Amino acid sequence: MTTENAYTDDWVRRLSGSGPERDDAIAELTQLLVRGLSRSMANRYDNLVQPEDVVQDALLKILDSLDTFAGRSRFTTWAMTIATRVAISEMRRKRYQDVSLDSITSDDNLSLDITIDPSTPGETQIDRVKVLSTLQELIQTELSAKQREAIQALLGGLPVEEIARRTGSNRNAVYKLIHDARVRLKTGLERAGVIAEDFNAIFA
Repeated sequence: MTTENAYTDDWVRRLSGSGPERDDAIAELTQLLVRGLSRSMANRYDNLVQPEDVVQDALLKILDSLDTFAGRSRFTTWAMTIATRVAISEMRRKRYQDVSLDSITSDDNLSLDITIDPSTPGETQIDRVKVLSTLQELIQTELSAKQREAIQALLGGLPVEEIARRTGSNRNAVYKLIHDARVRLKTGLERAGVIAEDFNAIFA
């Protein structure tokens, strides 16, 4: 086992445990994420979101998703990807709260984001770009019109409750649309050789 893999395993072990060791791991990860987001969010997102607030929400998602981490990237890179997705979603939610659903779900406005650690090899960075390109194509070709609208609104930062309100639907119906769309997209990405942790990071 390499040193990096051992360190990755240690993160998962400590965060999956209990007691003071888990508390210390959460505190350490919180500091890392706040520091990383503070740098990446500096002078961006119009100061609509604060790193400390984002990290609290991101930590819940990270802890709930530990079993999906496959160790193909550094744990901290994976965790930062999720935190960045949360930041982007929150920023978009605040920015678009008074904007029409049609403008959010317009194909011209579809933009997907995923963190690429500048220290990772160039080949890995290219792979991540290919993931997003493939996902954008699948959204256009594999989803029904209603599924596409729901997924684009979700990626645009709208919470499920708001999507339901704007479409005259209900939360359970929107959850079903998003679930079915995710299954189709995940299947398409798996055919293209995309690993589960990349998919989960995009839809964190």
